[in-house]
Amino acid sequence: MSTFYLNIVHRPEMVPEYIQKEAEQGKVEDLRRYSVLQESLDIFRTQQQIAHENGLRTTIQMTYASLFNAEAVAIAKEHHEQFGDEIGSTFLGLQCAEFREKFKSKELAIWLFAMEDKRKIVDEVFGKFYEVFGFYPTSTGSYYMDAELVNYIKEKYPMVKAAVATCWEEGPKAYWNANNSWYTLMDGGPWNPWIPSKRNIHCIASDEADDIGIVAIPHLSRDLMAVFDGPGSYYGTHPQNILRGMVYENREIPYFKNIVDQYRAMVKYNRGYAYNMMYVGPGWMSKGGRWEADYAFLLKSYKDGMAYYGELKQQGLLQDLTMSEFADVYRQNRPYTRPECTLWKDILYGSQRQMFWYADPDMRFCLDMNQGGAMVDLRPYAAKLVRPCGVGTKANQDASYPFLVQSLYRAGFFTHYAGEGSVKSCKIGVGSEQVDLCACRTQASFSEEGDTRIVTLGPVTIEFDGFSARVQSIFRLTEGSGEVEIVRRILDSTNPDADFSLDEYITACYGTTEYPEDLTGVRLTLVAADKTESIEYAYRCREAEAENVQFVEAIIPPVDTRLTMRADGPAAGYFREGFSFSPMYTLGIKKIVKAKGELRTWLKVAKAS
Repeated sequence: MSTFYLNIVHRPEMVPEYIQKEAEQGKVEDLRRYSVLQESLDIFRTQQQIAHENGLRTTIQMTYASLFNAEAVAIAKEHHEQFGDEIGSTFLGLQCAEFREKFKSKELAIWLFAMEDKRKIVDEVFGKFYEVFGFYPTSTGSYYMDAELVNYIKEKYPMVKAAVATCWEEGPKAYWNANNSWYTLMDGGPWNPWIPSKRNIHCIASDEADDIGIVAIPHLSRDLMAVFDGPGSYYGTHPQNILRGMVYENREIPYFKNIVDQYRAMVKYNRGYAYNMMYVGPGWMSKGGRWEADYAFLLKSYKDGMAYYGELKQQGLLQDLTMSEFADVYRQNRPYTRPECTLWKDILYGSQRQMFWYADPDMRFCLDMNQGGAMVDLRPYAAKLVRPCGVGTKANQDASYPFLVQSLYRAGFFTHYAGEGSVKSCKIGVGSEQVDLCACRTQASFSEEGDTRIVTLGPVTIEFDGFSARVQSIFRLTEGSGEVEIVRRILDSTNPDADFSLDEYITACYGTTEYPEDLTGVRLTLVAADKTESIEYAYRCREAEAENVQFVEAIIPPVDTRLTMRADGPAAGYFREGFSFSPMYTLGIKKIVKAKGELRTWLKVAKAS
């Protein structure tokens, strides 16, 4: 039976962004200003009322500031008893007079504090929560919660079972969109709930020993195409995000329903399970309006969004759970190896474009059908990198999980000048002619065979001098293998005698932003039946190739990753070293076939150490 689960998370944020706005307008900052506190409470109460009028329960995540407000506490208790809402705790909304006095800091984000201060803040917030409610929360959250922070919470407060742990794709694109002032990067995590690794919150746990002990959920359910291409704060299940992105017409937001329906459709790819979340504070519903929207439109958009969830529940198509209830449901009969995947279609521009997203304990990747099924993003979860963030760490603000391939930060198929961008694709050649499948748009379908998920791309026709050929690509993903099996097949040709070269390649690097990292120390290796060649990366344009290849691989020490390609039979293999103007490396496997021939390769991501 298919089930669509929903988490609605509200927080009484007592000192939202109005304070900064008023300070900018010449008023002295006053964290206890009554008018601000009362408006925030009114909006929080309104948001709760809208949810309840639509028959929906919420998780109320109390901010630290709200724990000092008797009215906010009373609302939470009342709604817990009357509607069954869950009372949880959030590390958003830390800033208030009490926090300033105790911690002497204007820092907004708990993950950016030094670890010693993170522990103190957790103990202070949870201690105050217990003082107010007489119990500890079983759910918590922030925009991001690093593994070191969650490990401490789980050790000290084992009753916690769920957390809002990251924003999906809040990386350099969000930073650019915020006028280069969003000094926190958290790119590279799952878009759907996951059980995180003890070593890195972005990574999916491999087994019970690696299980951090909570179920993590993302901050909002985002548009998996629009957010990949642009800023996440425009496209998600938050009506006021949609207003910020101006994705509406005549004060209606059908795009919100489209996103929700895309998530509902994930039952087709995830064994009958789908999920959605909304996570909001009162700052978005300012009586003075936000962005170009007036208060009446802000209110209407929120009512319209909640009404759609309410309709789905009334029709028996949605199950609203609190965060802790969802955590219990998610863990039922769920092997650690089970992936999250989805075939997402464009719902913003009306094109036929599709992207396939996949995440399991070994990797997260994305295929773009507008580029012939090219892999445009690849994150090596198998490495389970320990990358603490915050003051006193090397990362500080950069909490992103590194990529090996990221076509937007590293050029992808198209490069402005010399060299190559990061992408995984295949080139089809005849004689001196060669076409990259990146240049061939297609569509995909999804199917399953036991524990193997299959993405089958529609055939593309490639025109050569005097004849044409149809080529099909198939991606097979066997649960627990840590490999992507890729089939490139010449279905037919108007010249049956033609010899086709199939060149399966991956051009990669590593990083978290658009700026290049030092590839010195990366080792490229080719192992063939009669020889082995290996080099240490030194930006010298070196290449190696051999027939009867067994495998080609790159070991990338800075991200503790081993990236390997192998074929199912006789084939040539190669590696290429880049240069400073094109700081990449390429691994490839080639084979000559005639019509109806194929090349079958496997890409494996593993921990190097």
